[in-house]
Amino acid sequence: MTLMSLDAMAASIPDGAMIALPPDNSLPSVALAKALIRRGAKRLRLVGVPISGFATDILIGAGCVEQVETSAVTLGEAGFAPRFSAALKAGKLRILDATCPAMHTMLQATEKGVPFMPLRGLIGSDILANRPDWKVIESPFGTGEKITLLPALNPDVAVFHAVMADSAGNVWVGRRRECATVAHASKRALVTVERVVEGNFLEDERLCPGAINATYISGYAIAERGAHPSALLDEYGFDTQYVMDYARAAKTEAGFAAWCAEHVFGNQAVAAE
Repeated sequence: MTLMSLDAMAASIPDGAMIALPPDNSLPSVALAKALIRRGAKRLRLVGVPISGFATDILIGAGCVEQVETSAVTLGEAGFAPRFSAALKAGKLRILDATCPAMHTMLQATEKGVPFMPLRGLIGSDILANRPDWKVIESPFGTGEKITLLPALNPDVAVFHAVMADSAGNVWVGRRRECATVAHASKRALVTVERVVEGNFLEDERLCPGAINATYISGYAIAERGAHPSALLDEYGFDTQYVMDYARAAKTEAGFAAWCAEHVFGNQAVAAE
């Protein structure tokens, strides 16, 4: 695990990379999303685990994204994600529609080292007509039951924010254990953190259950308030007003450009202050 600057971390993600991002309620790295915009990233393929939110919308608005695979893109109580909606209507995005259980299942297949996993609940839904890569088969055990098989999903990079890293290179995500699945299933995991502390989380009975082993972490960067405007466990809360203001500004391309100039390229480029 390597300590990096935020800009170096963004530079290490190539154009066209498949990036797995957690939703707004589960440790998104908005700081790294902004750094990717500043570096002018292109043709990114985003994987929302299991849904997508603020970070995805700003990356789309900045022209960084060509594909999104997720079960939803939303700003929650602030309504629809405006730049996603505009890009979708303009035909500028390729969408791979999914469900929340499907997103987790495909990542868990890679995590477990198997080429696919079965999933109930998709039979009879419209989504199967739009996912030819998902296969419906009859149970091989002679029951006559049909089941859907989903291929393993192996993103190039997992990106998320954690409360802290330790001097051994482990990162602590607390109760958000889905971030561990994303890290296990991806070729690399790049993590922004609030701080670095001495010690080893894996040797602490209280911290070990919420830690991700350094084996799965390729690099980390310090970015204070790096999840903002999302909440970060018990560190800080969700900034509703910030997201509401963004949703209003980003309804138009010009409004988004003005927002981006201030909040990505201006004094708030690394983290909202």
